[in-house]
Amino acid sequence: MEKVKRFQVSLKVIWGSSIALAILASIPKLFDADSTPGDIIINSSITLMFSIFIWYYNIYSLPKFSSQRTNKSLFNWKLLLSVVMGILLMVILVIAHQELFQVSKMDAPIMFELRGILINLIVYMFLHLLFQNYQTQQMGVELERTKAVHLGAQYELLKQQVNPHFLFNSLNTLKSMVDMHDPQSSDFILKLSDFYRFTLESRKMDLIPLREELQILDSYVYLLKARFEDGFEVVKEIDENQYDCAIPPFSLQLLIENCIKHNVVSLDKPLVIKLYTENDFLVIENPVQLKRGTLSTGVGLDNINQRFMHLVKKEIIIDKTETIFKVKIPLIYEYRNN
Repeated sequence: MEKVKRFQVSLKVIWGSSIALAILASIPKLFDADSTPGDIIINSSITLMFSIFIWYYNIYSLPKFSSQRTNKSLFNWKLLLSVVMGILLMVILVIAHQELFQVSKMDAPIMFELRGILINLIVYMFLHLLFQNYQTQQMGVELERTKAVHLGAQYELLKQQVNPHFLFNSLNTLKSMVDMHDPQSSDFILKLSDFYRFTLESRKMDLIPLREELQILDSYVYLLKARFEDGFEVVKEIDENQYDCAIPPFSLQLLIENCIKHNVVSLDKPLVIKLYTENDFLVIENPVQLKRGTLSTGVGLDNINQRFMHLVKKEIIIDKTETIFKVKIPLIYEYRNN
């Protein structure tokens, strides 16, 4: 993920505003007959140093960018702390200038404190206005990035849904069945038709009920069993009370396809895939019987994970041992399609 750039304020703004405040603070001295050039310089110096410190203190006390709403109580505490720090700093600066320049006549300390509080509030409010604008821009960037990731995931999923390789294998299986006058040929054609009809109906939906996803899976499994026969089996032990929950369409198909892609499927070594519910998760479990020379890229699982993160801010869970591979996907109880 791209690192978020830290909020910054131009040096021209910091120094320019500080010098401007120092000049403004000294204007009354110009009209005071008792004021000397030294008084004006000391007055400006205190204001300048105070303003620069307040700028940097408030900048570095800002939180890092977050897409979450800023806590108002935290905002109030930081403002109070900034004011207290400003009062203490102004006291130190006034005393330091009195000792350093041996000034016998200066404005009353309360005047400096009031000026410091005013400068502090101006800088603080202006800075947080800039920061809020910065956060708004960053949230826009994050939203666009999330949309791009989601569109990419949808594109990858669509390619999987109409996988030419799967269609090619299915048509080859159908041809063999027809050549052998297999009585199941008609059922195979119907299941193949059902599967691609489901594909067309569900491709624009973000979520579908689990019961519909299982219907799609039944057609898909039927087509696979026609090809692998007893070398492949899916065992479903799903609580029917959770059939109305939702998941992204074709999630189960992709997970089953992943199992077949990376594991041996044969009559001598059947691949038995189990589907069952566990708390608020649907678990897809298969024995680990990896094919030789097969390298997993993780694209399929990452695709599903991105969709869950985009839709419900939840991740899938992968639990792997030497003999068992499990993928747990969250069941969504409250949902609506956009």
